[in-house]
Amino acid sequence: MLRRGIAALNANATASDNQAVIPVVYAQRQVRSRLGSIFVCGIAGYSLNPESRIDRTLAAQGLLAGISERGADAVGYAFRGESGSVEVSKLRGGASALLDEIAVPADSSQALIHVRDYTKGHPDVGANNHPIRHGTVVGVHNGVIENDDELFERYGIERFEDDMTVDSEAIFALMEHRAHDPKALSELRGAMAAAWLDERDLGTLYVARGLHRPLWLGANRDAVFFASTRRALTIVAAATRTRLELREAREGRLLVLVDGRVSRKRRFRPDRSYRDDGHLPPVRAPYEAVSCLTQFAALAAPAS
Repeated sequence: MLRRGIAALNANATASDNQAVIPVVYAQRQVRSRLGSIFVCGIAGYSLNPESRIDRTLAAQGLLAGISERGADAVGYAFRGESGSVEVSKLRGGASALLDEIAVPADSSQALIHVRDYTKGHPDVGANNHPIRHGTVVGVHNGVIENDDELFERYGIERFEDDMTVDSEAIFALMEHRAHDPKALSELRGAMAAAWLDERDLGTLYVARGLHRPLWLGANRDAVFFASTRRALTIVAAATRTRLELREAREGRLLVLVDGRVSRKRRFRPDRSYRDDGHLPPVRAPYEAVSCLTQFAALAAPAS
């Protein structure tokens, strides 16, 4: 069932999902996948009602498979543990290396997933790879922040680890320092879709969209999923047999997710002086999608 569903999803992909067309084999069937010409990273995750019967591990695996083509320099995921601490696992390489190792406890209701195609902060330094920790905040980011060093200097904030140079850390340093004030997001100059957890805020997951990076939401009465692509949400919905209402988040929005619902929406003004001029690296991992979706179909088969 899931194999047929994945193939159908790709066969019916719309131009709004992506742009350039390349052939890809999903679940041993030849279809066509539309992959955008400028990807840097992919993000995904979820907030669930604690009583939700959705399989936490399967959902995380489905989301990872759905964003796998967006980068192969590093991959990682995080979830909130029973005590409220955020547990992080990441490694150097593509999503296929981590997919079958993902394990999210059944009592965890929040997760973050990331694949990286890096621009700043070499992936050989583990602290540069996502999910990134700065103090109590752990987050994932798709995009580029041009003024990260300037912001660290302005606020007198030190890098969380001495060898960190990744630009994305500025987002999560500001969120810890400014207590998730959406006005602080207006100080970032660059492209951004991001999500984060704060160990001080149990039960809460933050999701924000700035400029030039996609962010899709899929929701029902006790779950909110998010991802860089609409397709990732359709995959997780098929795998978990969950109906989701899909929509694209608007730019300049910060969403506060609590127990599988959007509890608050706040606006901010992205710095529109930034121009995405197309200098970012091209897709590097189109065949991660082939490997991951085939692998995921096998992993999900008992649940299908």
